Amino acid sequence: MTVMQRVVKPTTQKGKRAILRKEPKLIEEAKQILCFKGKNSSQIVVDFMKDLYDLKKPDAHMMRKKNDILPFEDVTLLEKFSVKYNAPLFMIALHNKKRPHNLIMGRMYEHTLLDMAEFGIENYKGLQDFKVPKISEDMFQREPAENIRLQGLEHVLSFTAVENKILLRSYRILLKKSDCRIPRIELEEIGPRVDLTCRRTKLASNDLFKLACKKPKELKIKKKKNMSKNKLGTTFGRIHVGAQNLNSIQTRKMKGLKKTMAEKKAEMKRKNVDNNDNSSKKLKPTTDSAD
Repeated sequence: MTVMQRVVKPTTQKGKRAILRKEPKLIEEAKQILCFKGKNSSQIVVDFMKDLYDLKKPDAHMMRKKNDILPFEDVTLLEKFSVKYNAPLFMIALHNKKRPHNLIMGRMYEHTLLDMAEFGIENYKGLQDFKVPKISEDMFQREPAENIRLQGLEHVLSFTAVENKILLRSYRILLKKSDCRIPRIELEEIGPRVDLTCRRTKLASNDLFKLACKKPKELKIKKKKNMSKNKLGTTFGRIHVGAQNLNSIQTRKMKGLKKTMAEKKAEMKRKNVDNNDNSSKKLKPTTDSAD
């Protein structure tokens, strides 16, 4: 007989808050990422991973100990860490003779592997190689913002896909004076700079990827019928009304719309004339018959 797993309810407020944080939400918060050092790793790939960690924190966890993890062979340990830290993203720094300076990035769905890709590090230049202060702005996905202040934009990450490579560049935004109200924008490279060569990939199946991208019903925008917008943004609506008898509609009585005494007399005279014409037409002329 199989042993049934008991559901242990939290007895403290801290435990309740921990369970609430792990529950699914309609609007997700910034995703957490786990950074692992493999059993064998080079200094180049570790430094690059630390640069990404500095850009991603506080939504990143750097694992101090080395872990013997080979994701393309076994992902069991990664899935356990994903459940423990509630982190759907991970990256692993590896190095060997066949695949030098190797970095693996992947995603989880429901704490199981969704997809991952393996990149080779080339032309790396770290944050410390640039003569600028070290930054700690968050990167990648953050909380949604409805309004953005121009002075709040300070960091740009550029990803360019060229054949089998992804070119990563990092810039700082400088606002300069200009002749108009909008400032002149200049970009200053601050690092890290790296070329990522795609080596191996493990993609999710179509059904699993479709399930992972499914949106809750509460977030779906319902289509409004009989409404449209023009190029200027004006909203137009169409209303369907049944047939109406205008003669039976009670309109508002106003003194300004009342007929004058002369108009009433003229109407009465016209009606009398019409009545006399109708009565004369009804009378047929009589003629004497010949004896």
